[in-house]
Amino acid sequence: MNLTPKSDNEVVFTYSVRWEKSDKSWATRWDQYLQAIDPKIHWFSLINSAVIVMFLSAMLGLILMRALHKDIARYNADDSEDLQEDFGWKLVHGDVFRPPQSFQYLSVILGSGYQLFWMVLTTLVIALLGFLSPSSRGSLTTAMLLLYIIYGFSAGFNSAHTYHSFGGKSLKRIVIMTTLFVPGVCWTLLMLINLCLMAANSSAAAPAGTLLGVMALWFVVSIPLTIAGAYFGYKRKTIDPPVRVNQIPRQIPEQPWYLRPIPSALMGGVLTFGAIFIELYFIMNSIWFHKVYYVFGFLFLVFVILVVTTAEVTVLLTYFHLCSEDYRWHWRSMYTAGASALYVFLYGVFFYFSRLRLASFASLVIYFGWMSIVCLLFFVLTGAIGFVASHLFIRRIYSAIKID
Repeated sequence: MNLTPKSDNEVVFTYSVRWEKSDKSWATRWDQYLQAIDPKIHWFSLINSAVIVMFLSAMLGLILMRALHKDIARYNADDSEDLQEDFGWKLVHGDVFRPPQSFQYLSVILGSGYQLFWMVLTTLVIALLGFLSPSSRGSLTTAMLLLYIIYGFSAGFNSAHTYHSFGGKSLKRIVIMTTLFVPGVCWTLLMLINLCLMAANSSAAAPAGTLLGVMALWFVVSIPLTIAGAYFGYKRKTIDPPVRVNQIPRQIPEQPWYLRPIPSALMGGVLTFGAIFIELYFIMNSIWFHKVYYVFGFLFLVFVILVVTTAEVTVLLTYFHLCSEDYRWHWRSMYTAGASALYVFLYGVFFYFSRLRLASFASLVIYFGWMSIVCLLFFVLTGAIGFVASHLFIRRIYSAIKID
């Protein structure tokens, strides 16, 4: 390597390269960079998550095999004296399938949750099979964006189907809400982040052409797919409840403090967060310290554990609410499962002050802007999982009893 002055204002830079033969093959050239720093920690994360899942599965199995089986057998008995002494979840059979308040917003969140679920699952499977190479920078983000746009059909389909099943009549309204809610909020936050980057003269600011390209994909591909999905979802046969809904709502008795909305949501969220927080550290460490994260096998298993844990926690708390004669399970299941997003955001605050400590205002806006987007999407994803699990559970138990 030589620096040779050619004139007063010009310097010629030259270098030489000596190629050496390597025993590494072309197919394995990235292996030394993609090895996990400490695989034992990832295994500890999986074991920690598996213990939580087994604990919840044991509780759920105990309820399903003993309490519910005994309740259903007693409710289906022919002894009228026993029926008069019944209490708990059977007493709210005439209200449990009553459409919730603001069900149009619930339908939109559910449809967007389906969209995110299929996007995350497909991305992880593609990455697990090795189709996303670290040599192609940005391939993971590009794949997630394209899959999210394509699965707009799923968002429209499930939103319109749920909305119609709850008794909604305006297809145009649910289409507009589905196309604007999650994408609109995320786009607003992204524009705010990009403006801060432009104000700081950062090279990380997205150029106008890229932003216009994303908007074009949204208008040309995502919105038509969402409209098509909403049309077919609205035309599909509605989900009929297995029992008749009473005309007059039943009065809800006073609830114990631990079954009130905020305490129950915080209890449910901490269990879900406990199953993923170790792997979350590695993901955030890779993002903000520009490290390569390529242990998609661990990440796929953690995602499966997240889905199972969220479903089991929500079903347990839904059962406790029904036994306490509180039939307002729709929104409860949504924000009980989605409460883990609050813990993710709090962990992001802890990570910022303990690991990053970025000084500039632009960096602060970028970090917490992206954390807000991630937590919003995480709430929508886990909330949809919790709602679907609770809905399947409730339909199963109420279809198994005889109603006079």
